[in-house]
Amino acid sequence: MVQIKTPEQIAKMREAGLVVAAIHAATREAAVPGASTKDLDEVARKVLAEHNAKPNFLGYGGFPATICTSVNEVVVHGIPSDEVVLKDGDIISIDCGAIIDGWHGDAAYTAFVGSGHAPELIELSRVTEESMWAGIAAMKLGNRLVDISRAIETYIRRQPRAGGGRYGIIEDYGGHGIGTEMHMDPHLLNYVERKRGKGPKLVPGFCLAIEPMVSLGTPRTQVLADDWTVITTDGTWSSHWEHSVALTEAGPLVLTSPDGGAAKLAEHGVTAAPDPLA
Repeated sequence: MVQIKTPEQIAKMREAGLVVAAIHAATREAAVPGASTKDLDEVARKVLAEHNAKPNFLGYGGFPATICTSVNEVVVHGIPSDEVVLKDGDIISIDCGAIIDGWHGDAAYTAFVGSGHAPELIELSRVTEESMWAGIAAMKLGNRLVDISRAIETYIRRQPRAGGGRYGIIEDYGGHGIGTEMHMDPHLLNYVERKRGKGPKLVPGFCLAIEPMVSLGTPRTQVLADDWTVITTDGTWSSHWEHSVALTEAGPLVLTSPDGGAAKLAEHGVTAAPDPLA
C-alpha cells in the first residue's frame, strides 16, 4: 500500500526535509582531509539537536550512527568511525535523515574531499546527481513509477564513460516511499525491469525518496562482515545522490532541497510546486 499524504502532512515532511538540508550543508563543510567519519556524525547530531529533530537512521535495524558515511568504493550504509579518516582525493557519500512530529526526510549527496580528483570521479558524481534530477522531473501527475526508473536509467546510459564501457547502476538498492516511516512502499528501481510492470500511477500526495547509486564499474555489491557496509564487488568507486520528493496538484516539491528543487527542475522544463513553508 502506498501512503498518500495530505497537504498538511507534506508541509510537515518539508520541515523534516529542511533539517536534512541543514545537515548536508554542515557535513559538506566538515568533510575535509583529516576529519574522521565519526566527526561528521557528531556534526549531524548537533544539527538535529539545534532543530529539535530526531535522527531516523540511529537504531534503524540496529544501525549504530546518525548518518551513513560511504567512502570511495563503499556504495551505501558506511558506519561512521574514528578509524576512517578522510584524506585528500577521497570521495564520500553522506546519507542522512530527520524526523519532525513523526514525519521523515531522507537525502544523500556525494562530496569531494580536498582536491586533485580525477575527472572520471567528478563526472561520476555529476552523472549520478543529474540522473536523480531526471527522475525527479519525471515525477508527474499521470505518470507511473516505471517512468521515474526509465528517466534515471536513460540519462545514465546516454553518458559516455571515460575509457569506454558503461557505468554500473547498482542493482541491489534503490529508492522508496517515505512518510511516517523512512522506508515504505513502493520500492523504486533505478533501471527498468519489465517483469515488475509499470508500477502505481503517480497521484497528488505520492512521496518518494529518489536515489540513484552508480559505480565506475560493476552494478553488483557485497555486504561486509559488519552487516551494513556495502561495497562494489570489483572495488570501483561509486556515487550516491538522493532527495525526498512530494507530488502535489501543482507538481513536484523537493522536500530536502533548500529551494524546493526550483532551479534544477527548471532546467528540465518543470515548475516546482510552491513551498508550503514559504
